[in-house]
Formats: sequence, structure tokens, C-alpha cells
Amino acid sequence: MKQLTKAEEDIMQILWDLEEANVASIIEQLPEPKPAYNTVSTIVRILESKDFVDYRKEGRGHIYFPKVKKTEYSNQSLNKLMDGYFQGSFKSMVSFFMKKNDISIQEMEAIMNEINSEKTEK
Repeated sequence: MKQLTKAEEDIMQILWDLEEANVASIIEQLPEPKPAYNTVSTIVRILESKDFVDYRKEGRGHIYFPKVKKTEYSNQSLNKLMDGYFQGSFKSMVSFFMKKNDISIQEMEAIMNEINSEKTEK
């Protein structure tokens, strides 16, 4: 799966939230200053060429929707981060974030409990 630029990822976040949208609806969700219609349209077409987005015709326009699930992309991005910066070690990555974000023992226990409960549900 290809990596997305920041702009592409911003558009995908909106499409994942909305599930489907035309370019005008995507622009409405973007923060000020709003980019030009042509800019967003170009980014959506790039996402389409990267096989992240598809569309259906509706009237004279297109309704775009994600082809890649958010969880799929999140997993791939997290694995790339872990491999690139933490030599593939989940433990090193968690340790780094704990130190940088000053996570308390209680917060870490809550995270571990959540992980354990998800494992038992599967």
C-alpha cells in the first residue's frame, strides 16, 4: 500500500468520516483557509490513481468513497513507523511514547487492561 502525503491523508480522513462525498462536501469539512476546488479535485484524482478512492457518477458530478479502510491504512502506517524508527520493536515504540508523553502507571495499566480485554474477546 502506498503512503499518502499530508494533503491526501487529510482528504482521506474526511472521506472515512463521511463515507462518501463530492468535492464540494469535502471542501466544507476542511479548515480555513479553504483550498481551491481544483486543488481538492486534483488530490481526489491522485487518491483514485493510488487506488484509495473510487467514485460513482451522480448527475453531472462524482460521489467519491474510500476503497481502503481506515484501519488498514492505520495498521500499515503504524508498522512503517515502528519499522522505520523503532527497528520493528513494539516495546521500543511504546516505551518512547510513554517517556515523551509522560504516561502515568495508572494510564499504562488502563491501556494494558484494554489490550487484554480485546484479546479475550477474539
